[in-house]
Amino acid sequence: MRTIKIVRDWQDENQTLGKCTVYDESGKPVFSALSLERGWRSNQRNISCVPLGSYPVVLEWSNRFKQDLWELKNVPNRSECKFHAANFWFQLNGCIALGQKLKDLNNDGYNDVTNSRNTMANFHKALKNETQVTLIITDEQKCNCL
Repeated sequence: MRTIKIVRDWQDENQTLGKCTVYDESGKPVFSALSLERGWRSNQRNISCVPLGSYPVVLEWSNRFKQDLWELKNVPNRSECKFHAANFWFQLNGCIALGQKLKDLNNDGYNDVTNSRNTMANFHKALKNETQVTLIITDEQKCNCL
């Protein structure tokens, strides 16, 4: 079974940035991207990033997005936390987006992620033939995490 690891390296009340890596069964990295989430707001629904920890992630149909998406399970007091395409932190309601580069696309002073749709397509390719994986979310010691 493949494993996803997100290492967060920057965070404020609005936005969380990190690096997402998919590892194959032998621990070899097979995919890497930047991750974008909402900031930490005490795990409140729709406005907070996911708490640090380990979560099962399953591939499920999303009626909202009309496609299969990877959804985190067992997030305390939360549901519908998914990986999906987004460029800006405010497009996420407790979900995780992946992108290629950081750039302030809308000149609001926050780094956004670029090329999210293509990056998410590559994420799905890296998890091809899987139906459940494990996600581990950690932060770096230097993280400006709340």
